[in-house]
Amino acid sequence: MTKSLGKAFAENFLGNSATWYKQAIVAFLVINPVVFAINPFVAGWLLILEFIFTLAMALKCYPLQPGGLLALEAIAIGMAPPGAVYQETIANFEVILLLMFMVAGIYFMRDLLLFTFTKILLSVKSKALLSFLFSITAAFLSAFLDALTVTAVLISVAIGFFAVYHRVASGKHFNDDHDHSDDQQVSRNNRTELEQFRSFLRSLIMHGAVGTALGGVCTLVGEPQNLLIAERLGWNFGEFFLRMAPVTIPVLFCGLATCVLLEKMKWFGYGATLSNTVAGVLTEYNDAQEAKRDHRMTASLIAQAIIALVLILSLAFHIASVGLVGLMVIVLLTAFTGITEEHRIGHAFEEALPFTALLVVFFTIVAVIHEQHLFTPVITYVLSMDREVQPLMFFIANGVLSMISDNVFVATVYIEEVSEAFKMGIIDREQFEVLAIAINTGTNLPSVATPNGQAAFLFLLTSALAPLIRLSYLTMMWMALPYTLVLSSVGMIAISVAF
Repeated sequence: MTKSLGKAFAENFLGNSATWYKQAIVAFLVINPVVFAINPFVAGWLLILEFIFTLAMALKCYPLQPGGLLALEAIAIGMAPPGAVYQETIANFEVILLLMFMVAGIYFMRDLLLFTFTKILLSVKSKALLSFLFSITAAFLSAFLDALTVTAVLISVAIGFFAVYHRVASGKHFNDDHDHSDDQQVSRNNRTELEQFRSFLRSLIMHGAVGTALGGVCTLVGEPQNLLIAERLGWNFGEFFLRMAPVTIPVLFCGLATCVLLEKMKWFGYGATLSNTVAGVLTEYNDAQEAKRDHRMTASLIAQAIIALVLILSLAFHIASVGLVGLMVIVLLTAFTGITEEHRIGHAFEEALPFTALLVVFFTIVAVIHEQHLFTPVITYVLSMDREVQPLMFFIANGVLSMISDNVFVATVYIEEVSEAFKMGIIDREQFEVLAIAINTGTNLPSVATPNGQAAFLFLLTSALAPLIRLSYLTMMWMALPYTLVLSSVGMIAISVAF
């Protein structure tokens, strides 16, 4: 009885995860207090690596549970106080609101998005051109909206495409109930086509995700840290854009060129095309949707289009916090498209809330970084260097740390330190501005290397789409590698030449 009960506890721990994975998490939990008692600084970096491990294994086990256990232990043994976690969460409350409401708002706009992108997908035959359009559209939207919002749009569209073909490949009609996460129902004759379609969607979604970074670095609203840096320097929207342009514009063009080159050369997992079979299914679906569209459905699409315009204008002119704008979108879309049942509204929040919980766990890790001063030696060392090499070294240091940690946190720590150095007279105003540019570009560009570098990438990795198209942590890193090399290299050259 005791043996059976013990086995049951072991089986329940982290559910269906592999035994070796469960053992690894237990080992982490045993080792951390011992290392912390010996050297808190080393224990802090060990915790970061362990948390990255849970992210890398996201398809084996959702990171909330193992990452949450590591975070709880870190608080319990004194690596950071609970109050520090609360302060980190409050400081990022706008991001939490965005995830809760804006992502849900995009869910109610999925009919319009699927309609629009289906037209584009079926009319553009060149994969290279299609990838370029996805990337540049994501870049443009991210410059005025938020990268997480744009990523939510990409996820919604990709899931819509995948669900349509998966249903047909399983021998069902468009309107039949179907679980598109279960490949057991897919006929053997269609499995090769399905894998090619997965590869096709993986490449499109990665081009789009990198596009959010290309556009997000350009303006003060593109990423949360951009606004913070602009506030410290007193830059408005136009001045921020112009100050960053010597670095961001060359990077944008080179990033878009990389997109086309990767598709043409079929390197790093890119280059998969849309097969005639899948294109035929999507065309048939589009025709079926057109045939059954009545006045009420047309009115719903028109309402969604109008509210989408209201969304863009609201965010472009910053009438309110992004999350509150998302709540407004939910109210408007549900009111004018006939969605009044509580259970239908509830489905919209299923995608974002697990990630919201994971993000708060991540803030615990950030609190540990702050409390244990894990980045302080790097900042002190770079500020001690000669004035001429400081911008380049800040770009490199910010880039490397942003690959490991969250780029928003890295930028926040660095701009605070540099701002303090300016107030103390260690650097002058001109150097302060140059270092601010290096911090902004350094945290936004090299951070595409890993999913934990940017919130939008982490959101994509832990979304419902990732397991559908087999987009794992290592796959994301591999597909992002050429972009990382190009964006980082061009950024370093631009920093060196311009400043």
